[in-house]
Formats: sequence, structure tokens, C-alpha cells
Amino acid sequence: MCDCKDHVHGSDAGDRGPEFSLFQHIAIDQVRALNERVVGSVRNVFRPWEDRLDRTRFMDSNEDDPELLVHIPFTGVVKLKSIVVIGGEDGTAPSKMRVFTNRDDIDFSTVNDVVPVQAWDIHEDTRGAIEYTTRAAKFINVSSLSIHFPSNFGADSSRIYYIGLKGDFQPLKREAVMAVYESKPQPADHKTSSAEMSRSIQ
Repeated sequence: MCDCKDHVHGSDAGDRGPEFSLFQHIAIDQVRALNERVVGSVRNVFRPWEDRLDRTRFMDSNEDDPELLVHIPFTGVVKLKSIVVIGGEDGTAPSKMRVFTNRDDIDFSTVNDVVPVQAWDIHEDTRGAIEYTTRAAKFINVSSLSIHFPSNFGADSSRIYYIGLKGDFQPLKREAVMAVYESKPQPADHKTSSAEMSRSIQ
């Protein structure tokens, strides 16, 4: 029997697309992965929900090393509610997921020494039917995610077709600072009464 305390089984109907729209707010040119076989292929796995089953776009780890570490910066701040991972077949799907927030400095030399915000044992899921729900209070004001996939289901390398992120987005606030510059003093703006002048002289 499935222990669903940290994930939910959802319908894979197409109308879930609006729920997984955070991909639109990823700074995709800045997304990177450590140990990906083809540099930049990590960007293939972030796309609209309705394209999640596209098997022509994916990311592989290097041969004989299934570990992957994915860094995902956003264009604003998000409140992350859940994650969907569609992995490969034949044991190449990730079996564990560890997530960190606002820690772009993590790499393979430090990732195992840092306590993740949340971790999951994940299941082989070829359709995106399983959502891994977050402890929402720990995933607010998130400007970047780092997702560590340390292992898979026994294959020599790992494959990921799709990562879906569900949550709320808030653009970064930019406060405009307004200043008024006086190019030429205007006499009318600097009137001084004779009484005031007299007091200043005394």
C-alpha cells in the first residue's frame, strides 16, 4: 500500500496546466545542472504541463554516475506548493529528491553536509500523476531552488523528462526613488522678508 503522507496522486488530465505554471517564471537562461551529460540539457525539462509527456526532450546524468544537482532561479519570489518529476524507464528515474531554497552556492562538495528544507523518497512516475507536496511554511519567499537527486532505481545513469513546479508567484518589487533637481534657482521660490534678513544680521 502506498504511503501518501508526503505526496498526492492527481489526475493527469490536461486541465492541470494552470496549476503548474511556475515554469513561466524561471530564469531559464540561468538554470544549470551538475553532472548532466549534455551541458544545458537541464533546460529541456521545464516546459508547459501539456508537453510533459514529450519524450524527445530530457536530461541524462553522466554514465556510471546517477547523481544530479539542479539549480533553478526565478524571476521573482515564489511560494512552492508541490513538485512533479517524470523520470526515465528501466531504472533511470530518480529515487530520492532533496530540496534547498535560496542556496545557489551548493555543489557536490557540500550538498551532503547541508540539511535540505525537505526530502522525499520518490516513485517511478511516467505520466506526472504524483505530486510531492511541500511543507508550505518552509517554501515562502523562494528566489531559487536547488534540487538534489542523489540516486535512482538501479541504472548506471539517471534520466529526467520533466520537472513541474506548482505554487504562487510574486514579481520582484522595485521601488523608484524620485528626486527633484533645481537647475536654476527661481527668485520667487527664495523670497526672504526684510524682517528675517534683519534677524539673521543681528
